[in-house]
Amino acid sequence: MSKILIIEDDLSIRHFVSTLLMTQKYDVIEANDGQSGFALALSHNPAVIILDLGLPDMDGVEWIEKYRTLINATIICVTARDDHPSKVAALDAGADDYLTKPFNPGELLARIRVAFRHLSHKTSANLAISEFSYRNLLIDFDKGRIFLKNVEIHLTPIEYQILLFLAKNQGRVCTSRMIIRDVWGSTATEGDIQNLRVVMANLRRKIEPSTTQPTYILTVTGVGYRFNDE
Repeated sequence: MSKILIIEDDLSIRHFVSTLLMTQKYDVIEANDGQSGFALALSHNPAVIILDLGLPDMDGVEWIEKYRTLINATIICVTARDDHPSKVAALDAGADDYLTKPFNPGELLARIRVAFRHLSHKTSANLAISEFSYRNLLIDFDKGRIFLKNVEIHLTPIEYQILLFLAKNQGRVCTSRMIIRDVWGSTATEGDIQNLRVVMANLRRKIEPSTTQPTYILTVTGVGYRFNDE
């Protein structure tokens, strides 16, 4: 499926993105506000949604918070907001990627290709959910064991949960709060952000060939972490 929904109120930008995508043979649907965008997402089930955060009827972050659990699509935010708080808020709400206007058309297309690649991997993973492998790292979900170059690596329960969360979200930027919420649950506090840094440093020492140039868990400065997919 190569269906993409554009939710953008600026007609010139929407037309530009739509034309760009159609030249690449994508099936494009357009909406100029949040409500109609949600209706089209439900009726057309797009694989990717390109979402402007400055919508006329609601804030884009609010849109994600309200509809994320109802929509099974990769959400790429394209917006003029070029600041870490906005990026973190969008990603925390459930966005998968973030692109700042003005953007390079080639970069947008590259991120869309990555989104479709993730969908393909996700489909394959659903057929064989018992393990995850990337380069020299293997996670056996059934047995809860980690192998690096066929040698078993022993992780603490917290380290294992963090690695599992990042691997299952491979390629997606996961904010520190997302990770803490998943791993520490309802007992999480602001102090756990520092705890996360400590645990992450220990985890990297166990699985990374080089802690200064990580192969598996990449840092997204000011936001969080991403499991490598390149």
